[in-house]
Amino acid sequence: MAAVAVALAAGLAGMAARLSTSQLADALELANQADASRLRAAPLAWADAESYGRVLDAYREPDPETRKARVRDALSGAADVPLAVAETGNEVAGLAARLVEEGNPNLVGDAITAVLLSEAGVRAAARLVGINLSTADIDDDRLGRANKLVDTTAATARGATGGGG
Repeated sequence: MAAVAVALAAGLAGMAARLSTSQLADALELANQADASRLRAAPLAWADAESYGRVLDAYREPDPETRKARVRDALSGAADVPLAVAETGNEVAGLAARLVEEGNPNLVGDAITAVLLSEAGVRAAARLVGINLSTADIDDDRLGRANKLVDTTAATARGATGGGG
């Protein structure tokens, strides 16, 4: 569902950008960026479900040693999908924050909603990265990258929504 939140945020940002051509010279470029983010995020919801299916299949392996290796590999792979969601969500939050500041003032509410949806998607995705890696007992830089994306996106959201901090 994190990918769905990010895809919705990108859709809102794209709409707000398309309706901000009077305020922003590069509004159509921003709309295209938002559309590209939406097209990246939407399939990740399906990819997440597929990766979870591979985890479930791995748990069904009858041989304990093979099962352990398959589960670890499946969980490691499953961490990559939410990391991609978090990366995309961070991009969308930045784009939407710009629309809050410089876009059509009649669409500030939509742009703020896009920022907040993006932030929620990034937070949820980062938690999934952590869950998958900790369950597999994997210690690599993906969780650190995901947490950095949470921090960056949260700062963007605070700035765009007047949340201070």
